[in-house]
Order: sequence, then structure tokens, then C-alpha cells
Amino acid sequence: MRHRALPVICLVALAHAALYIVYQGPDRVAMNNWSDQRGYQRLAESLATTGQFTRYAGADTFAPEVIRTPGYPAFVAVVYLVAGVGNNTAVAMAQTLVFVAICLLVFVLARRVSEQRTALVAAGLTAAYSPLPYFGGLVVTELWTALVATAAIVVALRAAQDGRLRDFALAGFLFSVTTLVRPAFVLMPFFFAIAVPLLVRRQRSAAMLKGWSVLAGVAAITLMPWFAYNYVNLGQFTLSPAGGIGRGLWEGSWQGRWTGRIQADLITLAETTADRDELTRLVLAKAADTGLPVEPMLDYVNEWRDIRAIWDTPTDPMERVRARVVADGEYLRFALAHMRNDPLGHIRRRVVTGTFVLWAAEIPIRYSDINTMPTLVVRLIWLAQVVLLLAAAWGAVVLVRGGRWLEAVMLTLPIIYVTGVHLPLLCEARQSLPVKPVVLALAAIGLTTKKTRTTTFICPGTADS
Repeated sequence: MRHRALPVICLVALAHAALYIVYQGPDRVAMNNWSDQRGYQRLAESLATTGQFTRYAGADTFAPEVIRTPGYPAFVAVVYLVAGVGNNTAVAMAQTLVFVAICLLVFVLARRVSEQRTALVAAGLTAAYSPLPYFGGLVVTELWTALVATAAIVVALRAAQDGRLRDFALAGFLFSVTTLVRPAFVLMPFFFAIAVPLLVRRQRSAAMLKGWSVLAGVAAITLMPWFAYNYVNLGQFTLSPAGGIGRGLWEGSWQGRWTGRIQADLITLAETTADRDELTRLVLAKAADTGLPVEPMLDYVNEWRDIRAIWDTPTDPMERVRARVVADGEYLRFALAHMRNDPLGHIRRRVVTGTFVLWAAEIPIRYSDINTMPTLVVRLIWLAQVVLLLAAAWGAVVLVRGGRWLEAVMLTLPIIYVTGVHLPLLCEARQSLPVKPVVLALAAIGLTTKKTRTTTFICPGTADS
């Protein structure tokens, strides 16, 4: 029966993803101009038709991309080459296979640290975890990032357990491929290369330190072509100059001041109200309806409009590229001012609101319907994710108490890394999604282990104290 379980789990995952293709269909079409989706589509179209990484394929002068990295647009471009440029339903269908592959990787990950029964539960939890196929129904990076990040973690764990240099090299490559999909992961290979030997005694031998050095070196080399692209085209040695921390810090400085629905309403007002006096009147009415101070609301909508106008105003592609970089600097300036004005409040909001939103606030409901959902439904979805996190925390404890210190470290480091990188910035639940497969593996360990014992399931001699 256990041999039959994994194919059944894969079929469940396939059906789950197919349901979300249908469910997300209206948003995939209606939100075609949504900045995230449309940005990736335009970059993929350019790659598929011209081979150039730019969103202005028809421009007389090449205008480099300054916000997004090429990892996900390259995946979409391959689908376009096979199924036709602009065939976004085909992209969603391809991502159903990505979701199945993630379930299989979670099985492999859990099997390397626990028994087959636990690995099957981990794969089953992944197949049933709706936030993953939710994003598979859209043309956005989340599912593809989760696949590459999970593959990198699986190979890194195998390298740490078995000590083969080729695994360390492959892990370094996969970590940097993940960075080329989601730049926030740029420091992850170096974080692992430093943290694992510090925390696990066996990883400090000469052979293992050589392996971790290879991982870090390959990761750095893999990123060199992209750094060179930015340096040649923009004169900066950077991942993405306008995709820096400015906007994330600015949005993070406001997060938690109001509920998500109120902030969404303020963004809608700022985006759709052209006249400044009319915008002020509408914000005053909003503050009166909610009983909240009006001054922060006015500051927010005016900053949103003014900075957005910096890159919306230019029409020339290269001027627009430069304006994006300038705008990110303005975001940074305002963000630092907000932090200085209320440092304790900012820290409290980041630790409390930011952490909760990052790890437990995913709502796998169509974006166009989220704000119409009853509050009770949203709270129940959040509660389920909190329970999952508690199970994952217990899973880490089970590994430690069972003598699997290396495995506990390797599976908790991605969670620590994502928290440390994203907590100072705007926190969205989708930012933690790439490492949610690791959370699901840990949760399965916590849910299926009845007693702790020192044992080695796969690799004799890998237990560390």
C-alpha cells in the first residue's frame, strides 16, 4: 500500500492544481495588467521572440530590466516557445507539473531524515496545501521558486549527509538559480555555508569545510553573468537596482498601522483618484468611517502617488528605467524618516504583524474575492496555518531529541533565513511560500513521530550532538 501511496498523492496534487487553473482563470485574464503578472509576461515574450531580457522589445534603444531577475521569465518563455507566445493557460498547466514535482521533492526531503510513512505524510500534506497550487494558476514566481529552492535544500542536505563534492557544487548552483528567480535568496548559500559548520560539529572537518567552500564558490560564480549584465547596462554591480530594499522598507514602515482591507482601500483611492483635492476629501471620509487618525492616511496616499509618478511620468524606455532607480531611492528616504519618527512602534509592528503575516496569513482565495470573504473564514484559514507551524516546530524538536541535529539544523535554517531577510521589509505571506515545503516536511515529522529515539534512517553515522 505504501508503494501505491506516492502515485496516488501525485494524482491528488495534479487534480488540486487543475482545480486552481479553473478557479484562477478569471484573475489570470482580468488581472493581466496587474504589475507582477504583466511584468513577467512581457519579459517572457521578449525572451521568446527576441532573446533579449527587456520589457521594451520594440524600442529603438535597448532598455535593460531593473526590477526583475530572469529565472522565472525564462521558464515562461520556454512554455511560450512550445505552446505559443501569450498562452498563459499553458503556463498554468506547466505549473501543475511543477506542483507535482514539489510533492516528490518533499517526499525525498522527509525520507532523508525520517521513515517512509512520515515522508508519505509530508508529500500528502504538500499535495493538500492550497497556497501552492493557488499561485500555480497565475503567471507569478511563487511555485517555480518553491521548486528550485526545495531542490537546492534537498541537495544541500544530501551533501551534508554524504559529503560528496558534486552535491555541494550542485547545491550552490541551485541556490543561485533560486536567487535568479527571487533575489531575496542571494545570501542563502553563504548563510548555509557559514551556519551549518558553526552549528554542527561533524561539518567542521577539513573535507566538509572544503565542500561548503565549493558550495559558496559555485553559488557566487553562477551569479556572475547576471551581475555582469547589470554592470554593463547600468554601471552597477547589483542584482536589480530598482528592485532594491527602498520600496520594501517603505511599505514595511506602514504595514500594521491599519488592517489589510483599509490599506487596500487607501491604495485604490490613491490609484484611481486623479484630483488631489478629491483624494483628500475621500481620505477624510475614510478616516471618519473607521474612526482612525486622518494624518497618517493622507501621508500614505500622497507619498504613494508622488513616488509612483516618478516612474509613471516618463514615456521613453530608458528614462523610465532610470526613473525606477530614482523612485526606489525616494522610497528609502521616506521609509527611514518613518522609522525615525516612531522607532518603537515600527519594531513592534515588524515583530508582531510582520511575523504573523509572513508565516500564517496566506489566503488561497481568488484575489478579486478576498475582501468579500467573511472574517470568520479568513480567521479559520489563518488558524490552520498556525497549527501547521506549531507542528513544524515540534517536528524540529523531535529531530533534535532523536539525535538528528544535522537534519534539524538543515531544515530550520531556511525558515530562519526567510524570516531574517523579510521581517525588516513589507511582509507578504507569499514571501515564505518558497520554503513552505520544508515547513510541511517538518510538520509531517511532528505529526507522525510518537516517541523520540536516536536512530539513523538513511545515512548511518550522520547523527550529531
